[in-house]
Amino acid sequence: MRWGYDLYPERRGEKYNPSFARIALLGEGRESSDKFKCEKNVWNCVQNSPLVKLMLSALKSSGCEVDLKRHISCEVCDVTVNGGYDSELNQVVVCQNVSRSQGMTQAVLTHELIHMFDHCRNKLDFTNLEHLACTEIRAANLTHCSFMSSMIQGDSSPINIAKSHQECVKTKAMYSVLSVRRVTKEEATGVVDRVFDRCYNDLEPIGRRMRRNSLDMHKAYRERFLYGYD
Repeated sequence: MRWGYDLYPERRGEKYNPSFARIALLGEGRESSDKFKCEKNVWNCVQNSPLVKLMLSALKSSGCEVDLKRHISCEVCDVTVNGGYDSELNQVVVCQNVSRSQGMTQAVLTHELIHMFDHCRNKLDFTNLEHLACTEIRAANLTHCSFMSSMIQGDSSPINIAKSHQECVKTKAMYSVLSVRRVTKEEATGVVDRVFDRCYNDLEPIGRRMRRNSLDMHKAYRERFLYGYD
């Protein structure tokens, strides 16, 4: 199966046509307006987000400079996803109908740019399940999981606080693999477990795990020179 095309219909050249009920009840049918807002959020993140700026610097220093018009695309997606990375076209997709706020756009860009970085720097093969699991582990580890998010996912309790982050990363990575590959939950869990230790300990290019409501993203951006990024 080709990458996630059932979740990203515009990747196949299809036109999104919402039903009357979805227009009336969910406010859909505003694709031009949503696209403009999405592209505005992307631009603001590129200018102001420490994490997005760090990822763009890391990609440029690795010989994979990002052209916003070429490499980032705002599109209508299935509502079960908020973004994605198409390795065939080397494009980050921001789901304009789901990732409507600047905060969500920042999270999507940072997560997906890690996949782009891995594809550029480490020559990942996204048809290889272990490669896919590894980059999903890294993206969840560096941008998604915190104690609060692991509590929401059900991975934390008062007796496993020390391992809550790892369990959150495993859960997030497992579901990310499931979302783009037709494998069983057991297969996805198994491949995540096989590569977990090596991929979880790889913190490049951000250099640290983000804590909620902290200055970690600003510290990571200031420390980018330690990794040789402009």
